[in-house]
Order: sequence, then structure tokens, then C-alpha cells
Amino acid sequence: MEILSPAGSPEGLAASIKGGCDAVYLGGKTFGARAFSDNFSDAEIEGAVNYAHDRNVKVYVTVNTLIKDSEMNDALSYVRFLDDIGADAVLTQDLGLLRQIEGLSINKHASTQMGIHSAAGLDWCFENGITRAVLARELTFEELSSAIKESKIETEVFVQGAMCYCISGGCLFSSIAGGRSGNRGRCAQPCRKSYVFDGEEGFFLSNADMYGVYWLERLKSIGVSAAKIEGRMRSHAYAYLASKVYSMANRGCPEEEIRDTADLLKTVFNRGFCEGYLPGVSSLVQPGYADNRGFFLGSVSIIDRKFSLSDLNEQVNIRDGISVFRGKEKTGGFKISSLGKATVPFGIEDGRYDIYRTYDPRIDEIKNLVGKAPVLTGRGERIPYLRDIKTVARRPKDPELSFYVGSLKILEAVIGRADRICFDMNSSTEAAEKICADNSVEFAVNLPRFMPLTSDIPDCGAVVNTPDQIHLCRGRKIYGSYHMNMFNSDFPSAMYQTALSAELSKGEIEYIAGHYEGRLEAMVFGRTELMCTRDPGLSAGTLRDEFGHDFPIYRDNFGLAHILNSSDLFLLPYLGELGSMGIDSAGIDLRKRPVSLAKTVADAYRNRDLGMKGKITEMCGSINYGHYLRGVS
Repeated sequence: MEILSPAGSPEGLAASIKGGCDAVYLGGKTFGARAFSDNFSDAEIEGAVNYAHDRNVKVYVTVNTLIKDSEMNDALSYVRFLDDIGADAVLTQDLGLLRQIEGLSINKHASTQMGIHSAAGLDWCFENGITRAVLARELTFEELSSAIKESKIETEVFVQGAMCYCISGGCLFSSIAGGRSGNRGRCAQPCRKSYVFDGEEGFFLSNADMYGVYWLERLKSIGVSAAKIEGRMRSHAYAYLASKVYSMANRGCPEEEIRDTADLLKTVFNRGFCEGYLPGVSSLVQPGYADNRGFFLGSVSIIDRKFSLSDLNEQVNIRDGISVFRGKEKTGGFKISSLGKATVPFGIEDGRYDIYRTYDPRIDEIKNLVGKAPVLTGRGERIPYLRDIKTVARRPKDPELSFYVGSLKILEAVIGRADRICFDMNSSTEAAEKICADNSVEFAVNLPRFMPLTSDIPDCGAVVNTPDQIHLCRGRKIYGSYHMNMFNSDFPSAMYQTALSAELSKGEIEYIAGHYEGRLEAMVFGRTELMCTRDPGLSAGTLRDEFGHDFPIYRDNFGLAHILNSSDLFLLPYLGELGSMGIDSAGIDLRKRPVSLAKTVADAYRNRDLGMKGKITEMCGSINYGHYLRGVS
């Protein structure tokens, strides 16, 4: 099994390779999901490929963000450059980009942002020219085993590093509430912030980091092709240590040989560790803190500024740097100068404290071992590329109304105003389909956001959220939800209708409409889903952020929790504008909403009654225009 390590900089590249990895992944200055990492210039990427290949290490380059039409030519030129310089693979999220590069010889890997999480998804990848899929981090070992069993392509599984709280590729919390798009590589990390829930304050969305070294043999036994280490934004000491720990384990080294290196890894970056979802579906949240505190040594009683090092759970050595915490607050830090009793060199109250190791002098030895950054140069240049762009003559129209509902009460409240009902897959789906048939209203079932094992899908039209579900529903009328992340006019037209990404601006929507042949839907009302998580520890309720915004949470019958925006998207004033662009359908999400609001919204949108804005605003509490007027950078 391949050990795949991060290279966020030239130093990180050298560190990972010296640590013993088989392959590295890195990003350029654009189109990578870690925009705030140092990353590599084009010349440095070419140099990195040569440097790695000289040491029998492969290089995979991330081009795994959503790409605007205005950027597509540049992205294509970039991928062609990567192909020319001999990069071993390109990681992609954007389905439009994937479609455009299908003729290139470079291997295509599906980024975890694509959301592949089942055997059906792997089949879809194979049919679309993808040679490897980075599987969703939310999968259990049993689910991985089931998915991989008959896979025709390679598979890659995360084993170390940060765990996104949201199902990968589906986070809108960052851009809608934080102003920066995670899907564009600029995550504002809303999951690492403190919230108030049920009267208590904590880091309720902050997962502990994954530490899966003990799972390597089992992952290898089910046919996983590569074990992936997250961490392009971390130090090169981390890259070296993580590569060394996992490469040693991969070679079968006994645990006692790995322990010292593993302890150093836990010192250099540590926000708490878990085994991800590999053992099963349990909460990974570390609610006490979200920052790097180092290696937890234990809790001690400090009296008259003194405590015994023997009271700690782990051995401490002279020159180790430690930090002292009381609850969430850091009291201070110092270096150990003698063994036995430690004296805190600053004023501190008597009491119970948590002690973390944040520095080990051996880390300096690693920095010296890695040495200076290699000089990475290349001669290749991107060749400008202009793709063929078709212009589509769309006629202005009055958009149809698609209502997204989850209960029969809401369905009955809006059925007289609907052209289409998209109904959540639950125990009432069959009854909902009959009501629609009796009223001559088009019907589709909303599939769950995450479906690792095949469920019995009603034999009707389906709203899909991932490539897995496209494959499962082939042969029927398929509607793509906005979670499909349609971001450009190169998006494949395999579905009957596709909802546009919630992160697009008016101008971007207009461009897509003028160059895409398929049916398009724009979401125009509702509480946009900011996150969907598999965390079983998040109960229904409300999260309140530091600004006093309240984000509703509900749980569905598939064990998923959904975090919604604090206010409602309201694009009724722009419905005529969308119609003039030729948008075919307007999506109105009324799931988990009162019947009275559903009726009012349905009437307002059916009658195009802007005079209802005040009443709807009052009923909702507040409204927003999403990214329609501002877009994302």
C-alpha cells in the first residue's frame, strides 16, 4: 500500500520524502484546496516532479477547487502543463474540468471533495476516466470494505490529520457565514470556532485529528491502494514525522520501534486524536479546544508553583517545552530544567492544571536532518489554451417552481402552487407521490446526502447529490441538487435538470445559462444547508455564533445532521431577472418550516408578489440574497 504524504512547500516536499513516503501531493499557486499553504510556482512544480522521481517517489498535483467559466481556459492550460512535465496524477473536484481533460493522458484522481462514498461512485469514476478515488472521510471500515470489494480503480483513504466536520465537498458554512469559500480553497474554518448550544459554550463542530496508524494492515487487507496523510499547511517537521511513522508501520515495524517517532508527531501538532469513522459511527468532536496544544501529558495539582513530574502520565525530559492550561485558558509555558519537582517560573494560583508538551529538542534535530529547502526549477511553460465554447440561444421564460418538502402537511400546503415537488425520502414518500399524481404535479424523491450502502430508492425521478447517486439512478429522470456543485458551463449534461451552485453570482449564472444546453434550476428561497455531518453527537437544536446568529440543526432518518443558515435566501425580487436569462426552474426549500410560512411563500412566488416581502421577512426573522449579488472570490 502506498504512503501518500503532504508537500505544502519545498521544505515539506523534502521532509516527506526523507520520512519515507511513496508519493506526495502538492498544489500550485491556483486551483488548490489549500490556498493558504505556501504552494509551488509552475517552475517549482516541474522541479518537484524531477526531485521526487529521482528518488522513486510519485507526485500528484491538486487542481481540486470549483472553477469559474472565466478561469477554465487557465485551468486547462495548467493541467496540460502538468501532463507535459510528467506529473503522475491530477486531483480534481470540478466535474466540468474533469469533462474537459478527459482526453489527456495524465491520471485523474477524484478528490475527496467529489464525495465518492460507495461502490456505485467507484463505478461512476471508472466510467468517467478516473483512475483513483480519494474516498469520503466519513466511511467506516466495513463500508470501505463493501465499496472497494469489486472496484475497477484504485482507492485512497485518509489515515492521518484534520477531519472536516462537514461531508467533504458540501460545506457552504465558510462562504455564506464566513465570506470565504472552502470549495475554492479559502476555508474560513467555521468548524474550529466556538458556539453556544443548549446553553453551553464549546467547539461543537471541531473534530479531533485522525490517527489511524493501527488501521494500516486492515486497510491493506481489503485492497486500499494508498493511505493518505493530511497536512499541507503544517510544518515540515510534521511532514517528516508523519511520513516516517506511517512508512514504518507500512513496512511492518513493531509498535515499540515506532513509539518514539509517534510521540514526536503528537508533540509537533496535536488538537486531540481519534480514529476517524473507521471503527464505526461515533462522534469525533473534541469540544474543549480547537487549537494545537501539543501532546497531553496529564493533569497535576500545582501548589506554591510546584508539581511533581512523576504525577504526569508520560515521561518528561530536560529541555522539553510544556504548556500549562486551566480549562480553556493557557496560563503559560516553560522548559523543563530538572527532573523530579518542576517549578513554574511565573505566578500561578494553586489548583488543578492540564500539562501539554509543545516542544521536544529532537524536533530541532529533524529540522537539521531535513535541511534547507531544495532548489526546484524547471523550463516548461504553460501553453495558452482556448476551449471551444458554444453559445446557447435560451429564450426568456417564466421559471417553473420546484418545492423541496419533507412532510405531507407542507406538501398539501403548496401543491396548488407547484410545478414540481421534490420530496425527502422517508416513510411518507409513497403517499406524497400519489398526491402529486392526483394533482398532475411532477414528482421527484430527494435522496439522502450520504448513502454508503445501497438503499431501496423509489422508482421515480430522483434529486441526486453525488456522482454515486447519478450512477445508482441511471435510466430514470435525474435532477442534480445544488450539492452537485455546478460551477461552470462545462458541467456534464447527463441529468434532466441541474441546480446551480449556491456560490454563484448573477453574472456567473447568466454566463452559464448562455453556454449550457441542459435545464437549469436556481435556488430562490429557503435556509441554505451550510453543513451536513455524520456526527451522531450533534442533536437537533440551534447553534449560536459569536455574532448572535442562530443556525438551526435538524436530524434526518438516515442519521445525518443538517446545519442551516441563520436566515432565508430570498430571490423573489430577481425571479424575473433569472427568467430573462432562461433559467428553467426556481427552487424553493420549505423543509422543516411552518405550514403558515409555506403557504405564504408559495403564494408570493406563484403570483410574483413582491408586496409580500415584508410579511415573509417578519415570518422568517431575516432574509438574505446569498451570493447572487456578491459571488465568491
